[in-house]
Amino acid sequence: MALGVRLLFHSPRIPQNTGTTIRLAAAVGCELHLAGPLGFELTDTKLKRAGLDYHDLAQVRVHEDLTAAYAELLPARVFAYTTHADTMFTSIAYRPGDVLLFGPEPTGLDPDVLADPRVTGQVRIPMLPGRRSLNLANAAAIAAYEAWRQTDFT
Repeated sequence: MALGVRLLFHSPRIPQNTGTTIRLAAAVGCELHLAGPLGFELTDTKLKRAGLDYHDLAQVRVHEDLTAAYAELLPARVFAYTTHADTMFTSIAYRPGDVLLFGPEPTGLDPDVLADPRVTGQVRIPMLPGRRSLNLANAAAIAAYEAWRQTDFT
């Protein structure tokens, strides 16, 4: 049973972050979509180790690229997570089917992805001044749990 929101990683680079997020997807029941190119193979031992024995419990879809992912996920709302946004992630009233989009480590989403008209809005997770970014898996967990909290963890 899917949470309603879907996590979308565009071109992830670090297998441990994706493995950890596979475990998150299994724990909260959300979908994880991976849009290539991926910076690792899905058979990577670091990915498997980070996901432990949760791989079979998670809903994970791999797409050739962001366009292919959008073809499956839209017409959903897409919220791009970026340190450059003004809107706080907690200001969004998440709905079933929303897509929470995250960029590759360590650069984040490219300006062209952020400017894409298919992106509904840009949101940020607050941090202390002078900090560059959160770990991808941590940011995805914060976002997924906020969306789940808004639906009373159903």
